[in-house]
Amino acid sequence: MEIIRLPDQLGTVLRAARIRQGLTQADVAGQLGISVQAMSKLENHAGRASFDRIHRLCLLLGLDIALQPRAGKASPKATKTTVEW
Repeated sequence: MEIIRLPDQLGTVLRAARIRQGLTQADVAGQLGISVQAMSKLENHAGRASFDRIHRLCLLLGLDIALQPRAGKASPKATKTTVEW
């Protein structure tokens, strides 16, 4: 399992998964319905991509996205708060 702590690390992990499966950027771009240029941009600047696009790419590559508490970090006590978006 890869732990990604910085946005720039995401593209490296996605590129490695694509290459391990023997897929080219053109292969993946075609399956996602995007241009090869957009696929290159996605790998090189994954931290700027939409979650939807990252999620679709992960599904295509057979990757799961998991969130977990950071090691060594105590979670804040649950409090009654309202989060506004």
